[in-house]
Amino acid sequence: MIMPLVELQFTDLIGILRSVTRSFKSLESVEALFDGSSVAGFVDIESSDLVLRPASKVFNKIPWRPNVLRAICKVYTGNRRFSRDPRYIAEKLEEYVKSIGYNVLVGVEVEYFIINKVKLSFKPPHIMSIELGSSEELFIGKKRGYYMPSPLDAVYAIRDETIKILREYFNIEIVSTHHEVAAMGQGEFSIKATTPVELADNIQTLKYVLRNVAKQHNHVAVFMPKLIPEDNGSGMHIHLSLWDKDFTKNLFYDPSDEYAYLSQTARYFIGGLIEHARSLSAIVSPTVNSYRRLVPGYEAPVYLTWSKGNRSAAIRVPLPLGSNIRIEYRPPDPSANPYLALSAIVLAGIDGIRKKIDPGEPLDINVYKLSVKDMKKLGIKILPRSLDEALDELEVDNEYLKPVFTNDVINTYIELKRKEILSLKQYPSIAEYSYYLSF
Repeated sequence: MIMPLVELQFTDLIGILRSVTRSFKSLESVEALFDGSSVAGFVDIESSDLVLRPASKVFNKIPWRPNVLRAICKVYTGNRRFSRDPRYIAEKLEEYVKSIGYNVLVGVEVEYFIINKVKLSFKPPHIMSIELGSSEELFIGKKRGYYMPSPLDAVYAIRDETIKILREYFNIEIVSTHHEVAAMGQGEFSIKATTPVELADNIQTLKYVLRNVAKQHNHVAVFMPKLIPEDNGSGMHIHLSLWDKDFTKNLFYDPSDEYAYLSQTARYFIGGLIEHARSLSAIVSPTVNSYRRLVPGYEAPVYLTWSKGNRSAAIRVPLPLGSNIRIEYRPPDPSANPYLALSAIVLAGIDGIRKKIDPGEPLDINVYKLSVKDMKKLGIKILPRSLDEALDELEVDNEYLKPVFTNDVINTYIELKRKEILSLKQYPSIAEYSYYLSF
């Protein structure tokens, strides 16, 4: 009898997908012990034994590993759920939302780069360098890649194969895909809206599949928020709608609203996002590199305004408007842990509903063209300028997370990110040499 091999996958607190492959006598007995002290943000060495158990009875075939099945797992400590398991946090979010009479649908647009050359020289104290290459760099200039067709779009075959594998092997529906604005193979996948836990699973699976497909084509899939200087970065735009407990009525929809068919509930939800956006930034834009993307002029939202069909706003109401109306939260990027990011975004919005936070009037102008004086006059807040600043905000504004996030999770996450910042602060960038060598 051939014992099945199963790749057991889970996500650490930072958002990195991890896995172990084991053989089992039966798919009914799948579980695995692992060393939690070697996983970012999990446990210390003196209490390091954690257990993986499949989250579902469905095991996916892996096309590039024909004798191996894949299972996304829950993390346990003994027979109890492990409190720092990001998937558990998203599961608790769904339970909380239902307990107050709601359901939530979330969809996502994930942006990324597919390049065919990465050469990194990183040997301090010698000057560090990186060389990136793309099979389309001669044909698509900076900020000129949006909706480019083949053959100018040189990586469409990788996207097509990824969609096919996601649909046939992982039951994930991609709504659309296309070349994005930036050069060097920037693309986007839109994943069909579903529940927060399932969408977070799907985001992690998309990254896993795209990286493997790109490798088979001698390319590399990169989800860094800001990869190319002076070109657009990669976002992870979250689309949300709130529904009644039976999933029969979209609570964001109001046919009598003259501006955008948007209900008062939806406006309060937007108010919560604006109120908590600066602390939320530490979770949805969670890397030092994230804040190189969040600068004016590159379609990255910096200013905390809302509007319909306006991509200079942090929150927009996509067109066309109607009974399936939703809002789009644009600051997140694909370096975020999707389980934590989706949970935090929903909690911020619900806090707005609970406290009836007024989002103010929509701003139907290009916010990037406003002067500093005009922004102050309009009372427009901006996102943090760095991860350090975002973490400062999270330390003082986190009560809205408490229905789901424990103090332990929040403090552990902040500690991990502070260490990450301190580590990177020791290394000057290549651009700094150019600026400061002559000082």
